[in-house]
Amino acid sequence: MEFDLVFEGGGAKGSVFVGALEVFEEQGHHARRFVGTSAGAITATLLAAKYRSGELLEAVNEKLPDGKPRFSSFMDIPAKFKKHDIENSLTYSIFKKVDIPWVPGMAENYVDGRIFEQLMKIDAYREMFSFIERGGLYAGNAFVNWLREKLDVKIAGLGDSTLAEFQQQTGSDLTLIASDTAANEMLILNHRTAPDCPVVWAVRMSMSIPFVWQEVRWKENWGSYRSKNITGDTIVDGGVLSNFPIHLLTSTDESVRTVMGDTDPNAVPNLGFLIDEKLEVATSLAKRDEEAGDEDLERGMLHNVRRLKTVQRISRLIDTMTDAHDRQIMEAHEAEICRLPAKGYGTTEFDMSDARLTALLEAGRKAMRKHFQNHPA
Repeated sequence: MEFDLVFEGGGAKGSVFVGALEVFEEQGHHARRFVGTSAGAITATLLAAKYRSGELLEAVNEKLPDGKPRFSSFMDIPAKFKKHDIENSLTYSIFKKVDIPWVPGMAENYVDGRIFEQLMKIDAYREMFSFIERGGLYAGNAFVNWLREKLDVKIAGLGDSTLAEFQQQTGSDLTLIASDTAANEMLILNHRTAPDCPVVWAVRMSMSIPFVWQEVRWKENWGSYRSKNITGDTIVDGGVLSNFPIHLLTSTDESVRTVMGDTDPNAVPNLGFLIDEKLEVATSLAKRDEEAGDEDLERGMLHNVRRLKTVQRISRLIDTMTDAHDRQIMEAHEAEICRLPAKGYGTTEFDMSDARLTALLEAGRKAMRKHFQNHPA
C-alpha cells in the first residue's frame, strides 16, 4: 500500500526508524509524502531521495578511521568565528571591562585582543563561546557535509539543490519543520513555502537542538518563506514547536492546504514513526550514566552543560510545550502511529556501541511488525 509518512524528532534515537523501515519495505509498502522534524527530517529527506532501508542501515553503521561511529563526528566543535561576531559579542564586551592594572590604558585594547585570541584557540572555550553566543555547543558543519555527500550519491548535485530543485529531481513531496525564534513561528519548509532554501540547510535548521547545535541564521540567498523576507531570523529545531507534525498529513483546513498543496489527505493512510521513551528496548546494554560523575572536561562540554539546572528546566519546559501541541492530534490518530521503543537511549548518543545500536534496530523491527499485526494494511 501507499502511505504518507511522518517521522518524529529524537536525535540519535532516530536510528530506530531504520529497523521499522525494514519491515515497512518487507510488507511491500511505499510512501507518497514525507514529513519530518529534527532526526525525523533527516530520515524523511533520505527516503525522499530514494534511499532504501538497507542503505540507511549502512549509513548508521558507518565508522570513522578510529572505529567510532561516523555520527559521532556531528558533535563538531566550531573551528573559528568571524571577527565581526566576536567583536560584537556579549562575551567579548564583558571581557573588555576587566581592568588589567599593570597595563596602560592605550595598550589594554591590544592586550585584551591578544588574550581573547589565545582563549579562542582552546576547544572548550570555543564550545562555551558558541553556547553563549550561538545557542549551541557544536557547529553542525560535519552533519551538513555528511548529508550533502549522501544526497550526491543518489543524484549528482542533489546535495546542493534547493527544496524546489530537490522536488523536481526526485519527484518527492518532502516537508520539514523548523522554528523561527525571531518571528515566533513554526516554519513548514517545502518546495511550496521556501523553494529557494537549500535542502541540506532546511534539514540542518530542523535538527538544531537547543543548547546542542548552533542556531542557524536565514540567509538572503535562501529567498523568502511564504513570500516573507526572513533574512537574519534565528532558526532552531522544529521540535520546539511540533516534534510530531502529523496534523500536516491529516488536516483538510485551508491553512494546511496552503502549505501542503491540494493533495487529498484521505486518499491514502498515514503512518507515524513515533519514538516512545517509555517503551523498553529488549536486550539493550546500559549506557554510562550521563548525569552522575565528575566535571572532567575530557568527557566533553555537553556533559557539563547538561548538568546545569537552568538547562534542565528549559529542556523540560520545551518537552512539555511540544507534547501539549501534538498530543491531541496524536490521540485522534493513534491507530496510524507506530510507537518505537527508545527507553534509556540518549538524544545525543551518537557514539552508541554496536550492541546498543543493534538492540535499538531490532526494537524498531518488532514494533513495526506488531503495528501491522494490530492494524493490517
